[in-house]
Amino acid sequence: MGARDWLLTDTPGSPTQAQFGRAYQGWLQLADNRLAMLGLFIVVVLLFVAAFAPWLATHSPTAQVLSDRLQPPSAAHWLGTDELGRDIYSRIVHGSRLTLYIVGLVVIIVGPVGLAVGTIAGYLGGWVDVVLMRITDVFLAFPRLILALAFVAALGPGIENAIIAIAITAWPPYARMARAETLTIRKADYIAAARIQGAGPVRIIGRHVVPMCLSSVIVRLTLDMAGIILTAAGLGFLGLGAQPPLPEWGAMISTGRQYLLNQWWVATMPGLAIFIVSLGFNLLGDGLRDVLDPRQAR
Repeated sequence: MGARDWLLTDTPGSPTQAQFGRAYQGWLQLADNRLAMLGLFIVVVLLFVAAFAPWLATHSPTAQVLSDRLQPPSAAHWLGTDELGRDIYSRIVHGSRLTLYIVGLVVIIVGPVGLAVGTIAGYLGGWVDVVLMRITDVFLAFPRLILALAFVAALGPGIENAIIAIAITAWPPYARMARAETLTIRKADYIAAARIQGAGPVRIIGRHVVPMCLSSVIVRLTLDMAGIILTAAGLGFLGLGAQPPLPEWGAMISTGRQYLLNQWWVATMPGLAIFIVSLGFNLLGDGLRDVLDPRQAR
């Protein structure tokens, strides 16, 4: 039996084979979606650029050469230079690291927090559910960017504070989603069987409830990465995110807006970077939703 036949068999011989088979079938379904593969390609390119930024950049991202200020795209400076003579291409390349740094830390914080709050509220119910969901409603009552601006204003400008502010404002939708799914499965037969066998709430939530909610959370995280990037860029644009001379894309747009009419490349190039990366995460998220969401038609 070949590897493909082993993965696609209708009678797997072990749980491991069944898991690999489901993963391979999901990959085949994802590969059939051309837009999702385009999104995956963009994300992979972003990871590659961030990993090899020092070798891909043609100039220092912070070196100022005032004699080369506001140069248009050319062989010497592929995407032109900014008002301080810094190479825009090199700054965008190094800025990809900041983008992934922000997105990665926010996802690491938001996913577990939202999943924990939602599953605990949905499974335990009662006053625990009421208290946790009212706290969630308080955060949902404010627009995310406005709330993030308030937290950053209180904490002070800086990339770390921006990450904290974005994470604080981004977890409530995940809690709501996890709670809704927990409510649909907490009375399932396998949950009742685990309870009869003596499993406590912590074990049931960790071993049985969380895995059922995980796929939806992953899809939502992928789709929200574009929003996280835009929020981080918005904070950088307002001077509340990464501080100079860090090559943050939103801050680059902010400094380049005054030259938009005559030196369009200063603000346009980082704006295109934000657009392309956000598009990639959205396309990939749509594809993952079709693969992982059990409510989608197969």
